[in-house]
Amino acid sequence: MHTIHPARLRPGATPPSSAGESARTGAGREHTIHGGALIFWDPRRPGEKLDAIDTDQITPAADCVSESLERLDERWKAGSFRHLMPNFRERVHRGETFVIAGDRFAIGSSREMSPAGMKGVADEAGLQLVVVCGNNMGDIFRRNALNLGLHVVQCPEAVADARDGDRFAFDPETRALVNETRSKRYEPAPLTPKEDEIRRSGGILTVGRREFARSIETRPTIEWPDRELARGMTSTEQVVWAHRVDKDAAVRPGATLRVYADLLPASDGTAPFAIHTFNQISGGDTIFPRQAAIANDHFVFTGQDADERQTSIGREFARRHGLEKPYYATPGDGIFHFYFPEQGLVTPGQFIPGADSHSRAYGAYGAVGIGVGSTTLGFGWSTGYVYFTLPKQRRVVFEGRLQPWVSGKDVVLALLKHWGTRQSQGMSVEFVDRERQLPIAYRNTIANMMAEGEAMNGMFAPDEITDAWYRSKGMRELPYPAFQPGADASYEIDETLDLSSVTPMIAKPFSPGNAYHADEVARERLTFDKAMIGSCTNGGYDDLLSAALVIRAARALGFTKAAKPFIVFPGSGGVKQRIETPDPRLGGESIAEVFRSVEGVIRQSWCGPCFGQGPDSLARGERAITSFNRNWQNRMGVGGEGYLASPAVVAASALLGYMGPPGQLGLTWEAERFGV
Repeated sequence: MHTIHPARLRPGATPPSSAGESARTGAGREHTIHGGALIFWDPRRPGEKLDAIDTDQITPAADCVSESLERLDERWKAGSFRHLMPNFRERVHRGETFVIAGDRFAIGSSREMSPAGMKGVADEAGLQLVVVCGNNMGDIFRRNALNLGLHVVQCPEAVADARDGDRFAFDPETRALVNETRSKRYEPAPLTPKEDEIRRSGGILTVGRREFARSIETRPTIEWPDRELARGMTSTEQVVWAHRVDKDAAVRPGATLRVYADLLPASDGTAPFAIHTFNQISGGDTIFPRQAAIANDHFVFTGQDADERQTSIGREFARRHGLEKPYYATPGDGIFHFYFPEQGLVTPGQFIPGADSHSRAYGAYGAVGIGVGSTTLGFGWSTGYVYFTLPKQRRVVFEGRLQPWVSGKDVVLALLKHWGTRQSQGMSVEFVDRERQLPIAYRNTIANMMAEGEAMNGMFAPDEITDAWYRSKGMRELPYPAFQPGADASYEIDETLDLSSVTPMIAKPFSPGNAYHADEVARERLTFDKAMIGSCTNGGYDDLLSAALVIRAARALGFTKAAKPFIVFPGSGGVKQRIETPDPRLGGESIAEVFRSVEGVIRQSWCGPCFGQGPDSLARGERAITSFNRNWQNRMGVGGEGYLASPAVVAASALLGYMGPPGQLGLTWEAERFGV
């Protein structure tokens, strides 16, 4: 079973000494930065700044490639705002170095290529970039920017006042912002003291080098709060409390803590920058990377030479440091949010920072899963811990009975619709399944899509459903004690979602929160070019079974062929194997046989089409209904349109030829027949 290990020296390595380590920050006062405004205006709202610019728009997936450790950021710089502002590089080089955007800037993916590419564009011209945005900046981007030394400023007043041609000044010492054209001075939202220390130190590489030696000397200890103390803590707070490096550190919203990690996973896409960071901090040959895991799931089946060169960086790193299965997953083994739990590397009570935004999925298993960038991961591989700022806490209680055909995907789409444009406001979300009716497959989807909900993490405390899932895998003894949210825990927002009001949903472009009742959408007779099931959100055995049950029942009513290409991406190689075995609920057919009977095609387990890579990505003008997690502009392919739904709704739509729920096929819900 996976446990936290102390640092392991490489053969022949001499541990560095922590004697004389300095806590000095900064190397002297930095000069005030001056520059012009580069404003992202909203084309749909004249005079308003553009909100919700996601990292897919900052750095398109095709540019998130590192062909070597020596040329990490070449593609990242070239891709900065490639589609949203094609002349971004030119404008920065002529002095427009204050990037002005609206609320919720840089939400979404963990891709550290975005802040690194933006900073690199300015660096190559000898300039410094300052990002000025409104409320609720993407938490991963913000952390990545601080790590890299990219100045980020949250100041809604400055954003509202800014106009084209304005000149700005930013004092890195005080973080004061001035619109020189309008003679206005602003005080941005403050950083925590530890965040400011990281910034003043010069970034995460400097901090890592300073702390590396002592981290080797210190043996990780996990100590859980006693019952009385736990009464006042949420599940997330209890896990963070137990994993503190500094045992006297207060666990409260807004505090930045050093927190031991149980697992530090990366993908083939995020691993190169993490490897570079690890090498820079540790020297590369002193210790084995700590708690490291790599899954090859993003760029592995594109057929592009550059993508193979990127994958080879992680492959060589794994070879050098002895990373083997299940800690190193080869192409086709699976998407890491399915593969690592499947392999028993994820258990309740763990703290898991993963270099992918959908690492939040581990909350389904009673763990704290957060998305981080590559530099945070490389820092963790070096020290065994990460810096983590605890957000405010929020609770969502699910009550009422699930309705016919409703799954975890429908629940989370309904929740994102309910939250609206503000989404979770960056909070940590505690989910309570009051009726104990949400299986792990449903919980995985809900926790996973807290990335789209803009939450730090989403977590189901372990309960009978969690225990049964682990017992089914033969895991009866888990490493950490059972825990529940404290009876006196405090939540910034406490809300209830009545599941009896949730129906099958379909999210239209370009937001998962742009969701509608599937029956309403069916009346529009929206056609599509492809129907796709799978991804880290809905690629589990039970997800695919729910789709197969719909197809098998519909065949008896005369629906014998998918109207459009119907493509399936299992969440892992293990799932891909399992769906080839007969299932009693399908009358002895396998899930794969049912899919193929209507001309469905089963692909390898990978993430490609979900973020616009590989042969199944959308071409300009194409439309797809999918069980993926994001349908932002250009997400599934430049110029394509993605709609989101549950596997059952996607399967029904594939047979109908238009978007609609299973009821449109003439099927009547029977819990014993269709429930999972």
